[in-house]
Amino acid sequence: MSDVVERFMRYVQVGSQSDPNNEEQTPSTPCQHDMARLLGEELRALGCEDVVVDEHAYVTASVPASAGAEDAPALGLCAHIDTAPDAPADHVKPHIVHYEGGDLVAGIVDGKPVATTLAQVPDLAQFVGQDIICTDGTTLLSADDKAGVAEICSLLARIQANPNLPHPTLKIAFVPDEEIGHGAELLDLDRFGAKWCYTVDGEALGEFNYECFSACQADVLIHGVMVHPGSAKNVMVNAITLAGEFDGMVPAHERPEHTEGREGFYHPISVEGSASDVKLSYILRDFDAASFERRQQTLADIAAFMNARYGEGTVEVRIKQQYRNMAEQFKGIEFLIDYALEANREVGIEPSIVAVRGGTDGAQLTFRGLPCPNIATGGYNAHSIREFIPVSSLEVTVDLLEKLVAKFAAHREE
Repeated sequence: MSDVVERFMRYVQVGSQSDPNNEEQTPSTPCQHDMARLLGEELRALGCEDVVVDEHAYVTASVPASAGAEDAPALGLCAHIDTAPDAPADHVKPHIVHYEGGDLVAGIVDGKPVATTLAQVPDLAQFVGQDIICTDGTTLLSADDKAGVAEICSLLARIQANPNLPHPTLKIAFVPDEEIGHGAELLDLDRFGAKWCYTVDGEALGEFNYECFSACQADVLIHGVMVHPGSAKNVMVNAITLAGEFDGMVPAHERPEHTEGREGFYHPISVEGSASDVKLSYILRDFDAASFERRQQTLADIAAFMNARYGEGTVEVRIKQQYRNMAEQFKGIEFLIDYALEANREVGIEPSIVAVRGGTDGAQLTFRGLPCPNIATGGYNAHSIREFIPVSSLEVTVDLLEKLVAKFAAHREE
């Protein structure tokens, strides 16, 4: 078993699921401290310097530059330690399946196979005859993002074994609560000290991301007028009825279930309340800045229309900005993209640039001033009991990271 596979199999067995219902606290779950402490110990054993495990389960460390690269700007590598709340994530039991084609069966649960078909993941055809790490079918695997954690740590193990491998000063960050939108929010960038950074948190091998959605949440507050229903004529304004009316004016063809590629969407995510008051929440997503603003204005226009009909103040729209498309920030530093694409090709992978239909720690870091594209980990079916990752993808990603950091060892500011 290679170093990266051994690490990955160990890491996924440490529960560290985040909790969206406790997002006011970081980390949102105590178990993330367990993962953070483990990684602090691992980084010290790998010879890292300045290892810190803080009270919010952020783990940071430094690796000195190789000889001759001491003057190169420091490069960050980042992955997240939490796992998604979308499926069970405790007591993960990883195992290796030698895939011979057809359905990839992770396990048998209640007498039924938990399987991924070729129709669901056509890339499976590439892995016939190879070993694939799966769950037992009862939990997610946690490749998102413990694959990234393991790949970074395996790179550091290579450097520890051979300090002459070319690399600049490396700054390592393992962060909590990415899956619930916090991620690198509390990372002290001045203390971290990286000039540039890469997250290792993508999916299929070869995919590279430097563009993501711009995102916000819109809470629509609807205030009704309640009276006894026996005397309600021409007086009652039922907030539930108005919530349905509001949602009916949101473009139906621009919902997640009808969009793909670079198409944005309106996504209603929750509704709560009574005939008196209702809170209807949406998330809005778009790649194009002008279209993103248009979506927010559309909700405001619907509210204005309904207020003209039912009375001012009946409908309020409150927008909370979440993150922006990080592609807006890479002008003049396109070498961050070029180096990653070159590193893929040098390990025999033809890369593809994929716009992420979601957000990443990299988006947040980029807009905080630390440019941070995203490298693939090699995993599939994230957030699912059918999650899997080929052994070869784990191993090749470590090779890719070795090629990538070597490019920054030779990079100098003009």
